[in-house]
Amino acid sequence: MNFTIEREKLLRPLQQVAGVVERRQTLPVLSNVLMVVDGDTLSLTGTDLEVELVAHVALDGQYEHAEITVPAKKLLDICKSLPDESTIQFTTDEQKLSVKAGRSRFSLATLPSNEFPNLEEATGNVTFSINQGYLKSVIDRTGFAMAQQDVRFYLNGMLFEVSTNLLRAVSTDGHRLALCNAEIQVEVESPVQAIVPRKGVLELSKLFADMDADVSVSLSANHIRVESADLRFTSKLIDGKFPDYERVLPKNSDKTVISDKNEMKQCFSRVSILSNEKYRGVRLRFENGSLTTVANNPEQEEAEETINVDYAGGELEIGFNVNYLLDVMNVIRSESVKLQLADSNSSALVTDANDDSAMYVVMPMRL
Repeated sequence: MNFTIEREKLLRPLQQVAGVVERRQTLPVLSNVLMVVDGDTLSLTGTDLEVELVAHVALDGQYEHAEITVPAKKLLDICKSLPDESTIQFTTDEQKLSVKAGRSRFSLATLPSNEFPNLEEATGNVTFSINQGYLKSVIDRTGFAMAQQDVRFYLNGMLFEVSTNLLRAVSTDGHRLALCNAEIQVEVESPVQAIVPRKGVLELSKLFADMDADVSVSLSANHIRVESADLRFTSKLIDGKFPDYERVLPKNSDKTVISDKNEMKQCFSRVSILSNEKYRGVRLRFENGSLTTVANNPEQEEAEETINVDYAGGELEIGFNVNYLLDVMNVIRSESVKLQLADSNSSALVTDANDDSAMYVVMPMRL
Protein backbone atom coordinates (compact mmCIF):
# COMPACT_ATOMS: atom_id res chain seq x y z
CA MET A 1 0.00 0.00 0.00
CA ASN A 2 1.42 3.36 -1.00
CA PHE A 3 -0.72 6.48 -1.45
CA THR A 4 -1.08 10.09 -0.32
CA ILE A 5 -4.22 12.00 0.70
CA GLU A 6 -5.10 15.38 2.16
CA ARG A 7 -6.02 15.31 5.86
CA GLU A 8 -9.33 17.15 5.30
CA LYS A 9 -10.51 14.57 2.73
CA LEU A 10 -9.75 11.66 5.05
CA LEU A 11 -10.83 12.97 8.46
CA ARG A 12 -14.65 13.09 8.17
CA PRO A 13 -15.15 9.65 6.51
CA LEU A 14 -12.70 8.13 8.99
CA GLN A 15 -14.68 9.66 11.89
CA GLN A 16 -17.90 8.22 10.47
CA VAL A 17 -16.48 4.72 10.05
CA ALA A 18 -14.71 4.73 13.42
CA GLY A 19 -18.04 5.59 15.07
CA VAL A 20 -19.34 2.13 14.17
CA VAL A 21 -16.30 0.33 15.61
CA GLU A 22 -16.60 -0.89 19.21
CA ARG A 23 -13.44 -0.34 21.25
CA ARG A 24 -13.81 -3.49 23.34
CA GLN A 25 -14.02 -6.47 21.04
CA THR A 26 -13.58 -10.20 21.47
CA LEU A 27 -11.98 -10.30 18.00
CA PRO A 28 -8.99 -7.93 17.70
CA VAL A 29 -9.70 -7.28 14.01
CA LEU A 30 -13.08 -5.74 14.89
CA SER A 31 -11.23 -2.85 16.54
CA ASN A 32 -9.66 -2.13 13.17
CA VAL A 33 -10.77 -0.29 10.07
CA LEU A 34 -10.35 -1.99 6.70
CA MET A 35 -8.51 0.21 4.18
CA VAL A 36 -8.79 -0.75 0.52
CA VAL A 37 -7.12 1.19 -2.29
CA ASP A 38 -8.48 0.41 -5.74
CA GLY A 39 -7.51 2.71 -8.59
CA ASP A 40 -8.46 6.26 -7.62
CA THR A 41 -10.66 5.30 -4.64
CA LEU A 42 -9.91 4.61 -1.01
CA SER A 43 -12.57 2.59 0.82
CA LEU A 44 -12.79 2.57 4.61
CA THR A 45 -14.90 -0.10 6.36
CA GLY A 46 -15.83 -0.49 10.00
CA THR A 47 -18.09 -3.11 11.57
CA ASP A 48 -19.15 -4.63 14.89
CA LEU A 49 -20.81 -7.63 13.14
CA GLU A 50 -24.23 -6.00 13.57
CA VAL A 51 -23.63 -2.71 11.76
CA GLU A 52 -21.26 -2.06 8.85
CA LEU A 53 -20.27 1.27 7.31
CA VAL A 54 -18.25 1.74 4.13
CA ALA A 55 -17.00 5.20 3.13
CA HIS A 56 -15.46 5.98 -0.27
CA VAL A 57 -12.88 8.72 -0.69
CA ALA A 58 -11.54 9.92 -4.06
CA LEU A 59 -7.75 9.87 -4.39
CA ASP A 60 -5.66 12.15 -6.61
CA GLY A 61 -4.05 9.77 -9.08
CA GLN A 62 -4.18 6.02 -9.67
CA TYR A 63 -2.76 3.50 -7.23
CA GLU A 64 -2.24 -0.25 -7.23
CA HIS A 65 -4.83 -2.38 -5.47
CA ALA A 66 -3.96 -2.92 -1.81
CA GLU A 67 -5.84 -3.67 1.41
CA ILE A 68 -4.95 -3.77 5.09
CA THR A 69 -6.62 -3.31 8.50
CA VAL A 70 -5.34 -0.85 11.14
CA PRO A 71 -6.55 0.20 14.62
CA ALA A 72 -9.46 2.58 14.01
CA LYS A 73 -9.16 4.78 17.09
CA LYS A 74 -5.39 5.21 16.84
CA LEU A 75 -5.54 6.14 13.16
CA LEU A 76 -8.36 8.61 13.84
CA ASP A 77 -6.47 10.18 16.76
CA ILE A 78 -3.38 10.58 14.55
CA CYS A 79 -5.36 12.29 11.79
CA LYS A 80 -7.08 14.59 14.29
CA SER A 81 -3.75 15.61 15.82
CA LEU A 82 -2.09 16.56 12.53
CA PRO A 83 -2.08 20.22 11.43
CA ASP A 84 -4.77 21.45 9.05
CA GLU A 85 -3.95 21.15 5.35
CA SER A 86 -1.48 18.33 6.02
CA THR A 87 -0.79 15.80 3.29
CA ILE A 88 -0.58 12.27 4.67
CA GLN A 89 1.43 9.48 3.08
CA PHE A 90 0.54 5.86 3.81
CA THR A 91 2.98 3.02 3.10
CA THR A 92 3.15 -0.58 4.31
CA ASP A 93 6.31 -2.31 5.45
CA GLU A 94 5.89 -5.96 6.40
CA GLN A 95 3.29 -5.98 9.21
CA LYS A 96 3.31 -2.23 9.85
CA LEU A 97 1.54 0.75 8.31
CA SER A 98 3.67 3.87 8.12
CA VAL A 99 1.85 7.22 8.36
CA LYS A 100 3.88 10.33 7.47
CA ALA A 101 2.88 13.98 7.44
CA GLY A 102 5.47 16.75 7.45
CA ARG A 103 8.00 15.85 10.14
CA SER A 104 5.64 13.46 11.91
CA ARG A 105 5.92 9.72 11.43
CA PHE A 106 3.81 6.95 12.98
CA SER A 107 4.09 3.18 12.67
CA LEU A 108 0.89 1.22 13.29
CA ALA A 109 0.41 -2.53 13.77
CA THR A 110 -1.82 -4.17 11.15
CA LEU A 111 -3.85 -7.33 10.71
CA PRO A 112 -4.46 -9.10 7.39
CA SER A 113 -7.53 -7.98 5.46
CA ASN A 114 -8.69 -11.58 4.98
CA GLU A 115 -9.46 -11.72 8.72
CA PHE A 116 -11.89 -8.80 8.42
CA PRO A 117 -15.54 -9.94 8.40
CA ASN A 118 -18.10 -8.86 5.81
CA LEU A 119 -21.82 -8.65 6.43
CA GLU A 120 -23.49 -11.01 3.99
CA GLU A 121 -24.89 -9.49 0.83
CA ALA A 122 -28.67 -9.33 0.82
CA THR A 123 -31.09 -8.75 -2.03
CA GLY A 124 -33.58 -6.06 -1.10
CA ASN A 125 -37.25 -7.01 -0.97
CA VAL A 126 -38.15 -3.35 -1.33
CA THR A 127 -36.02 -0.36 -2.40
CA PHE A 128 -36.86 3.33 -2.44
CA SER A 129 -35.19 6.75 -2.48
CA ILE A 130 -35.65 9.44 0.16
CA ASN A 131 -34.07 12.80 0.88
CA GLN A 132 -31.31 12.49 3.51
CA GLY A 133 -32.60 15.36 5.62
CA TYR A 134 -36.13 13.97 5.44
CA LEU A 135 -34.94 10.55 6.63
CA LYS A 136 -32.94 12.10 9.48
CA SER A 137 -36.01 14.12 10.53
CA VAL A 138 -38.17 10.97 10.64
CA ILE A 139 -35.57 9.15 12.77
CA ASP A 140 -34.99 12.07 15.13
CA ARG A 141 -38.72 12.61 15.70
CA THR A 142 -39.25 8.99 16.79
CA GLY A 143 -35.93 7.61 18.05
CA PHE A 144 -36.20 8.97 21.61
CA ALA A 145 -38.97 6.47 22.42
CA MET A 146 -36.86 3.37 21.66
CA ALA A 147 -36.25 1.03 24.59
CA GLN A 148 -32.77 0.48 26.01
CA GLN A 149 -31.75 -3.06 26.94
CA ASP A 150 -35.34 -4.20 27.38
CA VAL A 151 -35.86 -7.95 27.78
CA ARG A 152 -38.42 -7.56 25.00
CA PHE A 153 -35.58 -7.34 22.49
CA TYR A 154 -37.84 -6.26 19.63
CA LEU A 155 -38.43 -2.94 21.45
CA ASN A 156 -34.69 -2.11 21.42
CA GLY A 157 -34.95 -0.63 17.95
CA MET A 158 -37.18 1.17 15.49
CA LEU A 159 -39.82 -0.30 13.21
CA PHE A 160 -39.60 0.79 9.57
CA GLU A 161 -42.84 -0.07 7.79
CA VAL A 162 -43.09 0.48 4.04
CA SER A 163 -46.43 0.51 2.28
CA THR A 164 -47.31 2.03 -1.09
CA ASN A 165 -45.87 5.57 -1.18
CA LEU A 166 -45.45 5.67 2.61
CA LEU A 167 -42.59 5.08 5.05
CA ARG A 168 -43.66 4.86 8.70
CA ALA A 169 -41.21 4.84 11.61
CA VAL A 170 -42.43 3.63 15.01
CA SER A 171 -40.64 3.21 18.33
CA THR A 172 -41.89 2.36 21.81
CA ASP A 173 -40.51 1.33 25.18
CA GLY A 174 -43.88 0.13 26.51
CA HIS A 175 -44.60 3.41 28.34
CA ARG A 176 -44.76 5.78 25.37
CA LEU A 177 -44.88 5.49 21.60
CA ALA A 178 -43.64 7.71 18.77
CA LEU A 179 -44.83 7.42 15.17
CA CYS A 180 -43.84 9.45 12.11
CA ASN A 181 -44.98 9.18 8.48
CA ALA A 182 -42.94 10.14 5.41
CA GLU A 183 -44.09 10.25 1.80
CA ILE A 184 -41.96 8.20 -0.62
CA GLN A 185 -42.34 6.87 -4.15
CA VAL A 186 -42.69 3.09 -3.95
CA GLU A 187 -45.25 0.40 -4.70
CA VAL A 188 -45.61 -2.76 -2.61
CA GLU A 189 -48.27 -5.45 -2.64
CA SER A 190 -48.43 -5.59 1.16
CA PRO A 191 -46.67 -3.65 3.96
CA VAL A 192 -43.02 -4.61 4.58
CA GLN A 193 -41.74 -4.35 8.17
CA ALA A 194 -38.17 -4.24 9.47
CA ILE A 195 -36.93 -3.61 13.03
CA VAL A 196 -33.61 -1.74 12.92
CA PRO A 197 -31.57 -2.13 16.13
CA ARG A 198 -30.93 0.87 18.35
CA LYS A 199 -27.27 1.29 17.39
CA GLY A 200 -28.14 1.19 13.69
CA VAL A 201 -30.80 3.87 14.16
CA LEU A 202 -28.43 6.18 16.08
CA GLU A 203 -25.65 5.75 13.50
CA LEU A 204 -28.06 6.46 10.64
CA SER A 205 -29.17 9.68 12.27
CA LYS A 206 -25.55 10.87 12.50
CA LEU A 207 -24.55 9.86 8.98
CA PHE A 208 -27.04 11.30 6.55
CA ALA A 209 -27.90 14.95 6.96
CA ASP A 210 -27.27 16.52 3.52
CA MET A 211 -30.57 18.34 3.00
CA ASP A 212 -30.26 18.31 -0.80
CA ALA A 213 -29.11 14.75 -1.57
CA ASP A 214 -31.12 11.52 -1.73
CA VAL A 215 -30.22 8.11 -0.37
CA SER A 216 -31.31 4.67 -1.54
CA VAL A 217 -32.88 2.46 1.15
CA SER A 218 -33.19 -1.31 0.69
CA LEU A 219 -34.95 -3.67 3.08
CA SER A 220 -34.41 -7.42 2.94
CA ALA A 221 -35.40 -10.25 5.26
CA ASN A 222 -32.33 -9.75 7.47
CA HIS A 223 -30.75 -6.38 6.63
CA ILE A 224 -31.35 -2.71 5.93
CA ARG A 225 -28.95 -0.97 3.54
CA VAL A 226 -28.77 2.79 3.03
CA GLU A 227 -26.50 4.18 0.31
CA SER A 228 -25.44 7.65 -0.77
CA ALA A 229 -22.82 8.68 -3.30
CA ASP A 230 -19.92 8.11 -0.89
CA LEU A 231 -21.35 6.01 1.99
CA ARG A 232 -22.89 2.56 2.30
CA PHE A 233 -24.51 1.68 5.63
CA THR A 234 -25.70 -1.86 6.40
CA SER A 235 -27.32 -3.14 9.57
CA LYS A 236 -28.71 -6.49 10.59
CA LEU A 237 -32.35 -6.44 11.61
CA ILE A 238 -33.86 -7.59 14.89
CA ASP A 239 -35.56 -10.94 14.37
CA GLY A 240 -38.86 -10.48 16.17
CA LYS A 241 -42.41 -9.25 15.79
CA PHE A 242 -43.09 -5.62 16.63
CA PRO A 243 -46.24 -4.96 18.70
CA ASP A 244 -49.44 -3.96 16.89
CA TYR A 245 -48.91 -0.23 17.39
CA GLU A 246 -52.29 0.64 15.82
CA ARG A 247 -54.02 -0.78 18.92
CA VAL A 248 -52.06 1.61 21.14
CA LEU A 249 -53.26 4.77 19.39
CA PRO A 250 -56.12 6.30 21.46
CA LYS A 251 -59.42 6.18 19.57
CA ASN A 252 -61.94 7.77 21.96
CA SER A 253 -60.20 10.96 23.08
CA ASP A 254 -63.01 13.50 23.35
CA LYS A 255 -61.09 16.25 25.17
CA THR A 256 -58.67 18.49 23.24
CA VAL A 257 -56.07 20.86 24.67
CA ILE A 258 -54.06 23.28 22.53
CA SER A 259 -51.20 25.22 24.08
CA ASP A 260 -48.15 27.26 23.26
CA LYS A 261 -45.44 24.60 23.14
CA ASN A 262 -42.65 26.63 24.73
CA GLU A 263 -44.86 27.87 27.55
CA MET A 264 -45.99 24.33 28.36
CA LYS A 265 -42.45 22.97 28.08
CA GLN A 266 -41.05 25.62 30.44
CA CYS A 267 -43.89 25.01 32.91
CA PHE A 268 -43.17 21.26 32.95
CA SER A 269 -39.41 21.88 33.31
CA ARG A 270 -39.84 24.18 36.31
CA VAL A 271 -42.38 22.02 38.14
CA SER A 272 -40.35 18.85 37.52
CA ILE A 273 -37.54 20.21 39.72
CA LEU A 274 -39.50 19.09 42.79
CA SER A 275 -40.85 15.83 41.35
CA ASN A 276 -39.84 12.44 42.71
CA GLU A 277 -36.35 11.87 41.28
CA LYS A 278 -37.05 8.20 40.61
CA TYR A 279 -40.56 8.24 39.15
CA ARG A 280 -40.68 11.83 37.78
CA GLY A 281 -44.46 12.03 38.18
CA VAL A 282 -46.45 15.25 37.78
CA ARG A 283 -50.21 15.84 38.04
CA LEU A 284 -51.95 17.80 35.29
CA ARG A 285 -55.28 19.38 36.19
CA PHE A 286 -57.27 20.73 33.25
CA GLU A 287 -60.10 23.22 33.77
CA ASN A 288 -61.78 25.56 31.32
CA GLY A 289 -59.01 27.68 29.81
CA SER A 290 -56.23 26.59 32.19
CA LEU A 291 -53.75 23.84 33.01
CA THR A 292 -52.30 23.50 36.52
CA THR A 293 -49.23 21.28 36.87
CA VAL A 294 -48.28 19.97 40.33
CA ALA A 295 -45.30 17.93 41.53
CA ASN A 296 -44.19 16.77 44.95
CA ASN A 297 -41.56 14.45 46.38
CA PRO A 298 -40.84 12.29 49.45
CA GLU A 299 -39.30 15.34 51.21
CA GLN A 300 -42.80 16.89 51.26
CA GLU A 301 -41.72 19.62 48.83
CA GLU A 302 -44.18 20.83 46.23
CA ALA A 303 -44.22 22.86 43.02
CA GLU A 304 -47.30 24.21 41.23
CA GLU A 305 -47.77 26.36 38.15
CA THR A 306 -50.83 27.38 36.10
CA ILE A 307 -50.78 28.39 32.44
CA ASN A 308 -53.52 29.41 30.02
CA VAL A 309 -54.52 26.80 27.41
CA ASP A 310 -57.26 26.37 24.86
CA TYR A 311 -59.48 23.83 26.64
CA ALA A 312 -63.24 23.76 27.08
CA GLY A 313 -63.92 20.27 28.41
CA GLY A 314 -64.87 19.35 31.95
CA GLU A 315 -62.37 19.21 34.81
CA LEU A 316 -59.81 16.43 34.35
CA GLU A 317 -56.82 15.40 36.47
CA ILE A 318 -54.21 12.98 35.14
CA GLY A 319 -50.63 11.99 36.04
CA PHE A 320 -47.65 11.54 33.72
CA ASN A 321 -43.92 10.94 33.79
CA VAL A 322 -42.80 14.50 33.06
CA ASN A 323 -39.68 13.35 31.18
CA TYR A 324 -41.88 11.61 28.60
CA LEU A 325 -43.84 14.82 28.02
CA LEU A 326 -40.66 16.90 27.73
CA ASP A 327 -39.18 14.44 25.21
CA VAL A 328 -42.20 15.01 22.98
CA MET A 329 -42.01 18.80 23.38
CA ASN A 330 -38.38 18.67 22.25
CA VAL A 331 -39.23 17.12 18.86
CA ILE A 332 -42.44 19.01 18.05
CA ARG A 333 -41.43 21.63 15.51
CA SER A 334 -44.25 24.21 15.48
CA GLU A 335 -45.13 26.71 18.19
CA SER A 336 -48.34 24.92 19.23
CA VAL A 337 -48.92 21.49 20.72
CA LYS A 338 -52.17 19.51 20.85
CA LEU A 339 -53.11 16.98 23.55
CA GLN A 340 -56.08 14.67 23.12
CA LEU A 341 -57.40 13.02 26.27
CA ALA A 342 -60.29 10.81 27.35
CA ASP A 343 -60.05 10.32 31.13
CA SER A 344 -57.50 9.99 33.93
CA ASN A 345 -56.80 6.33 33.13
CA SER A 346 -56.34 6.61 29.36
CA SER A 347 -53.23 7.43 27.33
CA ALA A 348 -52.73 10.91 25.91
CA LEU A 349 -52.23 11.49 22.20
CA VAL A 350 -49.82 14.37 21.63
CA THR A 351 -49.31 15.95 18.21
CA ASP A 352 -48.00 19.07 16.57
CA ALA A 353 -51.06 21.33 16.30
CA ASN A 354 -50.14 22.19 12.69
CA ASP A 355 -48.73 18.88 11.43
CA ASP A 356 -50.29 15.43 11.80
CA SER A 357 -47.40 13.48 10.23
CA ALA A 358 -46.10 12.55 13.71
CA MET A 359 -48.04 11.21 16.69
CA TYR A 360 -46.97 10.51 20.26
CA VAL A 361 -48.74 8.35 22.83
CA VAL A 362 -47.91 8.73 26.55
CA MET A 363 -49.36 6.36 29.13
CA PRO A 364 -50.68 7.89 32.38
CA MET A 365 -49.22 7.32 35.85
CA ARG A 366 -51.08 6.65 39.07
CA LEU A 367 -50.01 9.32 41.57
